[in-house]
This record gives sequence, C-alpha cells and structure tokens, in this order.
Amino acid sequence: MKLLCTLFSATTLIAAAADLTEIPFKTIKDEDSSLADYQGKVVLVVNTASKCGLTKQYEGLESLYQKYKSKDFVVIAFPCNDFNGQEPGTAKEIQKFCKTKFDVSFPLMAKIHVKGESQHPLYTALTGPEGAFPGDVKWNFGKFLIGKNGEPIARFEPKQTPESPEVVAAIENALE
Repeated sequence: MKLLCTLFSATTLIAAAADLTEIPFKTIKDEDSSLADYQGKVVLVVNTASKCGLTKQYEGLESLYQKYKSKDFVVIAFPCNDFNGQEPGTAKEIQKFCKTKFDVSFPLMAKIHVKGESQHPLYTALTGPEGAFPGDVKWNFGKFLIGKNGEPIARFEPKQTPESPEVVAAIENALE
C-alpha cells in the first residue's frame, strides 16, 4: 500500500510539473510567455517587491543569475503587490527600479497575485491544495526551484536568501 501511495504521489507531482510549463503569463513588457520558454533550464521563480525589507535580495538573485546562467539557469521575477502594498509601481517603474538600483538583467514578468482569489495559475500549481508545495506564499521573495524538465524541485521561504547554502546547493544539484 505504501508503494502504491508513493507511486500515486510521484505521478501526481509529475503531472503537475508537466502542467507548469503550459501555464501562460506575461513579461513585464506585456509579451506572452510561459515556463516552456525556459525549457531545458533550471528556473528559480521568485515573487518580488521594490519596497520590502527583503528587496536587497535582488542583488543576490542577480549574482546567482550571473554565476549560473551559462549553465542553463535563469531567475524569473514576478513582481507582486500582495503583501502590504510593497510593489505599487507600474511595469515601467518596476523595470527602472530593478535596473538602476540592482542592475537586474534576469527576466522580469508582469505583476501578478501569488495568493488569494486572484492568485495566478502558476502559483496555484505551485502552492494550491493540489500544488507541488501546498501552502500560501508567506511574503515577498518566496522562491521555487523548477528543474530542466519543468518539475518543481524545492521551495524556499522569503528569509532564505539567494546565497544561502541550501538554495545554492539545490541549484547546483539541479544543474548536474
């Protein structure tokens, strides 16, 4: 019975992972995109905000991106205003802030909701009751690591910095 439950859980996770790549979203420049655009890459999905105590994590995210991008790694930022209105800016304001304050070069997506009734389908697939990692995103800079095959690998809480050993180890393992 335990083996059957394990097989069912694994099958459910793989089915959810396959669906992740098909979920559409918009870039910050209002272009259509999805995780399928990053097929074959390890992806770190992060909900971000420019007026948060954790905003300095942009620096660590950019550092990770620069260190591993040649090995098929990408950071994808989803600005989010769900937590105390800490991302009130327009797309242009967010782009300007990220470039001038942190010289961000990784992809920025359009602002989305990561929780609540208007939760984006990508975050429902990641955190919903049937998601890969059930449970609401707790704050800005929550991180999800997606493997080269589109399978969710790990979830990191907001206070786990991009350069924390567990985040770096998970990225390096996924890149092998």
